[in-house]
Amino acid sequence: MNRKVHSVSHITVNDFYQKYGEKLELQLFQNANTSETDLNRKITEPSTNRPGLAITGYLINFAFARIQMIGNSELSYLNALDPDTLHERMLAICETGIPCIVITQGSNISSTLADTITSRQIPIFLTPLKTMHFSNRAALCLETEFSKTTSAHGCMIHFKGFGVLIKGKSGSGKSETAIGLVERGAALIADDHVKIRNVGDELTAYTKDFSRGFIEMRGIGIVNVTDIYGLGSMMPDSKLDLIVNLRPHSDLNEVDRTGINRKTENILGVDVPYVDIPVAPGRDTVRMVTITILELQLRRLGYDMADEFNNRLNDKIKKDNT
Repeated sequence: MNRKVHSVSHITVNDFYQKYGEKLELQLFQNANTSETDLNRKITEPSTNRPGLAITGYLINFAFARIQMIGNSELSYLNALDPDTLHERMLAICETGIPCIVITQGSNISSTLADTITSRQIPIFLTPLKTMHFSNRAALCLETEFSKTTSAHGCMIHFKGFGVLIKGKSGSGKSETAIGLVERGAALIADDHVKIRNVGDELTAYTKDFSRGFIEMRGIGIVNVTDIYGLGSMMPDSKLDLIVNLRPHSDLNEVDRTGINRKTENILGVDVPYVDIPVAPGRDTVRMVTITILELQLRRLGYDMADEFNNRLNDKIKKDNT
């Protein structure tokens, strides 16, 4: 199935700060000696960089497009330089087009260093986090921002530790099935418009903030699941482990009956287990989806019921032929 894939070429420093400033314990440094900094500068690479060689004056292959981190080691070296050399070295770094600088480990920044950086309107952030801890956290945030995304039509729920996307044609019962699973303890992730991103070859499903927790029920209208079932009935996102496609009962002959021939759907380069479930009046679709999830759970633990049956059948045929 062809899907529209979206990716970003950059994010602004301000976007990064607004979304992850609290998580990364960032504080914007205000320098009274210079004008306001430019928070609209662009971050174009999803990673961080320690400008160790750059502060010595060696700028070949300098990763200028990344967030720059200055820790105790870099500050000790810079503070040992005479003011003119420090100004010259940092000015050369700033003129490469770096997006911003983060001073880690709660270190103090000298006025010479601060004036040089902010004179080029480059934002400076302070964080009490150790350099390695900040780098690891920031890398995850940046990878999420730069990850490829796509969308799917259906209902996304999290049940028994598995994220399940329920698909099907209009009127197939996706929302009713999702609500039935919520009544059994599932959490709703998204209804109708499911967004999916690939971070580190792991798919995560989510929805836009304004529609989170809401589901459309034919004949009833828009329902807020948390108002009815409590806060545990909703989650902001979930890993995507399984796709269940609800098909008309008239397609029964086209559906695999034994489960031996496993199907997958490729989303953003990741193959996701895919199961067709025929639906009909009176058929307990919620129970069928629950069994499908439990069967996948067993397979993840190393036990395949379809394979066991197939092996028993082969053994029986061999015995009958001897």
